[in-house]
Amino acid sequence: MVTRDAPAEEAADETGSESLLTVVIALVANGLLAIAKSVAAALTGSAAMVAEAAHSWADTGNEVFLLLAERKGSRPRDEEHPRGYGRATYAWSMIAAFGLFSAGAVVSVWHGLTELTAETEETSFTVNYVVLAIAFVLEGTSFVQASRQVHGASQRFGMHPLRYVDRTSNPTLRAVFLEDFSALLGILIAAAGIGLHQLTGDPRFDALGSIAIGVLLGFVAVFLIRRNMDYLLGESPTDGTRSVVIARLLEHPQIERLTYLHLEFVGPQRLFVVAAVDLVGDDTEDHLAVRLRAVEEDIEHHPLVEDAVLTLALPDRPALTP
Repeated sequence: MVTRDAPAEEAADETGSESLLTVVIALVANGLLAIAKSVAAALTGSAAMVAEAAHSWADTGNEVFLLLAERKGSRPRDEEHPRGYGRATYAWSMIAAFGLFSAGAVVSVWHGLTELTAETEETSFTVNYVVLAIAFVLEGTSFVQASRQVHGASQRFGMHPLRYVDRTSNPTLRAVFLEDFSALLGILIAAAGIGLHQLTGDPRFDALGSIAIGVLLGFVAVFLIRRNMDYLLGESPTDGTRSVVIARLLEHPQIERLTYLHLEFVGPQRLFVVAAVDLVGDDTEDHLAVRLRAVEEDIEHHPLVEDAVLTLALPDRPALTP
């Protein structure tokens, strides 16, 4: 972490741009689908289609919040926020997840329960099938974009894609990936409920499809809320990332020994670093303070480090190794 790593910085910028593109694609797809599903639900009265419309409207609103998350979280740090604004990304993403829970899950379950005992009229199922087919194509397009970003990043970090989705510090990518995945499952559930309704003449299958979609959205929303809360409270990186940071610090020509290291994410791909070090050579206290600050500035030049705080190591503490 001596100098700014140009390839790493370009990769970080590319990740941010790709995340923005992923959110925009999801926003456009969900906006169009929300309108189409609402029209289909109004024409056919299908409970499962109402749930799908609520799902798409919730996702559309979520993408707006995720765009705000990307915008607010990318602001450079200042005197009032010395560790940047990256945590705003988690706050807005958690609001989006709560919207998915309230506007998607709760509405879908409630509507399905009411439709279990309601009287239904005979209707044409063709409109529902056409809209669901179009929805599957559009949601699939958005999911392919999110999956491409997930697979590319997981390969760089040597992780399974699903584990990367769980562990990534990028909340917008995690949200879009899981929302698109749940949307595709929701479409299949809705099609199954409508199909069983048509085959058996029993509208309760349609209502049960609505309830199942709501339960699915609830699980996804709770998971997203929990993970964003973890990062707001100060999620620490994996052991592998910690080992890499230790190795990078010990590569600095001014650092002889490292005895303490604290790492936490303060934004997507942004770390707060606290370390106790021994500097090379002997120096007076006032010169040491100047040298420590110079080393901190070197470390902060790395694209993954938002803020670094160094202190002198106690002589009796064991040294850390990668």
